[in-house]
Amino acid sequence: MNAMVLKQCTSLETNQTPLLLEELPVPTPGPNEVLIKVSACGVCHTELDEIEGRTPPAFFPVILGHQVVGIIISQGLEVKKSMIGQRVGVAWIYSSCGKCEFCKSGRENLCSAFKATGRDKNGGYAEYMTASEKFIYPIPDFFSDVEAAPLLCAGAIGNRSIALSNLKNGQNLGLMGFGASAHLVLKMVRDLFPSTKVFVFSRNSEERSFADQLGASWSGDISDKSPEKLHSIIDTTPVWKPVVNSLENLEKGGRLVINAIRKENQDQNLLLKLSYEKHLWMEKEIKTVANVTGKDVKDFLKFAAASVIKPVYQEYRLKDANKALMDLKNKSIKGAKVLKIH
Repeated sequence: MNAMVLKQCTSLETNQTPLLLEELPVPTPGPNEVLIKVSACGVCHTELDEIEGRTPPAFFPVILGHQVVGIIISQGLEVKKSMIGQRVGVAWIYSSCGKCEFCKSGRENLCSAFKATGRDKNGGYAEYMTASEKFIYPIPDFFSDVEAAPLLCAGAIGNRSIALSNLKNGQNLGLMGFGASAHLVLKMVRDLFPSTKVFVFSRNSEERSFADQLGASWSGDISDKSPEKLHSIIDTTPVWKPVVNSLENLEKGGRLVINAIRKENQDQNLLLKLSYEKHLWMEKEIKTVANVTGKDVKDFLKFAAASVIKPVYQEYRLKDANKALMDLKNKSIKGAKVLKIH
């Protein structure tokens, strides 16, 4: 099979082709796994974090990719029911222990034994991959393969961010950054909370224009003050400064939800001037999003199909994965990026 392979962590500033196209053996599914013929795989900012070492892979060489759609073509001996021929999705969560307090309470995203697709196990930047039978998800017929791929992470994690924001209909929501996840959040909020105003912050003028087209009430630069105080803000940016900007725009008692697996420029936070009185007082809160649960993915796929929510996306070939990654890093194309493989 063909696969785009990462051999080592590297800086994308100096190496714009970190992945190599290689021919590898088709993997064999374990006893509780299925083998998937991959048709599409979304490209996520987390892959940039993996490549540059902020959340490094567990082994090398590794195949990235955790927004995977494909057809099951074989399965392990201990898989309980026949699933051959089914179209399924695979998300960031590859497996968890199933036994700890977090797994037992439906919070397997917090499990200490959490394994991630495309980081701790090979992912979907390939023609075939294996996945655990416990963490695969039927794809509603409403979506094409390429449409479904971004929903498995950008959509599911966006939906979790909304839930963690405690947003109520009629309250103001801010979105810091406007990429694959945030544009789906805006679509979800318009359906879930029709009286809510959405205020979008982005350094990129094209992203601000895109937000306006999708129905944002206001858009401005990351450093701008919103015309109204915001009850909740979801930050999807990879850097630290928007955290401070967000806290300044929060209403009293408001909540900032940081939807990022890592923040770049780790020592930048030491340079930020965070004022307790200005940024944190009056019962403001900060909440982080950690991964997704299986329920997050299942629930969001059903909701997206029922609410006719589809992503805006740009399609690439598997061999052009490096270009997709650089377009994502440089924010040169709006919406999601998806590799079309089969």
